[in-house]
Amino acid sequence: MSAESVRQVPPPPPVPDPPIYRALLRTWADRGRTLPGLHDPEWVRLATPPVSSYQLSAGRDPRDDGR
Repeated sequence: MSAESVRQVPPPPPVPDPPIYRALLRTWADRGRTLPGLHDPEWVRLATPPVSSYQLSAGRDPRDDGR
């Protein structure tokens, strides 16, 4: 079967949110709350590991002093 003979079926259109859910999202957005499925800069800031002021380096093993 060739690639030309395979018919691509488009995905179904997304189902719209029920009106009560849209109203809830609108209320949350108006109050500055986090919304499901949207980028949340505060979460990114809180989940990012702290940047340390020093770097750990792999030094010589003190037990391996070349003796």
